[in-house]
Amino acid sequence: MKMPKTPPNEKNLWEQVKKKPERFELIFEASSSPLVKGKYLHWDKLPFYSPPQGLSHEEWWFALKIRRRNLFKRLPLLDKKGEPFKYLEVDPIPERVHKIDQATGGFIQMPEQITNPYTRDQYYVGSLIQEAITSSQLEGAATTRKVAKEMIRTGRPPRDRSEQMILNNFKTMQQIGKLKAEPLSKELVFKIHRMITDKTLGDSSETGRFHRPDERIVVGNMYNEVFHDPPPAEQLEDRITAMCDFANGKTPTGFIHPVIRSIILHFWLAYDHPFIDGNGRAARALFYWSMLQHGFWLFEFISISQIILKAPIKYASAFLYTETDDNDLTYFILHQLEVIRRAIDQLHEYIRRRTERLQAVERELRGVATLNYRQRDLISHALRHPHHKYTIKSHQISHNVVYQTSRLDLLDLENRGLLNSQKIGRTWYFTPVSALEEKLAKLS
Repeated sequence: MKMPKTPPNEKNLWEQVKKKPERFELIFEASSSPLVKGKYLHWDKLPFYSPPQGLSHEEWWFALKIRRRNLFKRLPLLDKKGEPFKYLEVDPIPERVHKIDQATGGFIQMPEQITNPYTRDQYYVGSLIQEAITSSQLEGAATTRKVAKEMIRTGRPPRDRSEQMILNNFKTMQQIGKLKAEPLSKELVFKIHRMITDKTLGDSSETGRFHRPDERIVVGNMYNEVFHDPPPAEQLEDRITAMCDFANGKTPTGFIHPVIRSIILHFWLAYDHPFIDGNGRAARALFYWSMLQHGFWLFEFISISQIILKAPIKYASAFLYTETDDNDLTYFILHQLEVIRRAIDQLHEYIRRRTERLQAVERELRGVATLNYRQRDLISHALRHPHHKYTIKSHQISHNVVYQTSRLDLLDLENRGLLNSQKIGRTWYFTPVSALEEKLAKLS
């Protein structure tokens, strides 16, 4: 990772242009759009494109900046010098936001596995585990996914700091869904930070509080190159108050789409970097809190961190492009909208694969001669209703057989390791085993 090239100083460019009045018209007509071939380019990327005929790259950049300046929306987020951040609703932002509205706000065209209350939990827990692992890996956790999943599913205690980070993230994401009804406050931000950093900091007093003036916090690399120097500790009280007002819709006076507001909230906490550790995880947790609060319920099943982890440099660059180009948040918004799009697509692809796998298992079961048609029908139902309880009486009624036949069916499925049994009162209840699909695959 390296710092992007700093754009030419706009005032200096203006002084140069004033010395060549004959080029005014050529420069001001050079760009009718804030985009370059459909892309919102930073100066770091502009030299790879050919400028309009007769212009230098510096003059072209000046023309783009003039065009963008007239379209910016200012935000209540200020940098350390008191200058506001801003963004453009440039293409393809409106289209992407509209597609997120369609894809995640309602139940229309949602996969049956998620809208089905009997099966949604396995997708919900799977998504929480995925987000917990990848968000922690972005911050340095070294545990493998296989080991982390085993820890969470079995409930065993974490063995090291990396596993503790992941477990904390998992518990935090579980709580975010319950906290979505609360307005954002400093106390809620601290609560989220305490959950994320529990037992992972060298000094437990560092959790759930702002860093102090004597605790200098910077973001850099192993070569001591500083990428981000956050606002001073003395500003944090006012800055977090302003962030909470923004998150709760009190500012600004104009409309900001909830998805854009959530993305800006993600950036805001990461920019302020108010804690000694855990800022990135807290920022992503606030993004989820905001999306769920605004009714984007599908984000309980979506992991943005697994997309970010595949290209962490692009994630970091989106922050740096914003800071190095006059607080232009458009770069970060565009990056995060692409991350969200890919995360939604990945969820649908995962569900498609699971559905195909389930259908394949059911087809193979039809050819298992050792199971009769009644047993195959029950197992097919169990795959879609993993928490359902079957009784000898219910199975008897469903298939119009005598009591003894029904009893033998269920006991045989239990002997094969496909059902568990438990006696409550005078009645035996049979429930599907966990990992039923895997056991059926071995059986077939």
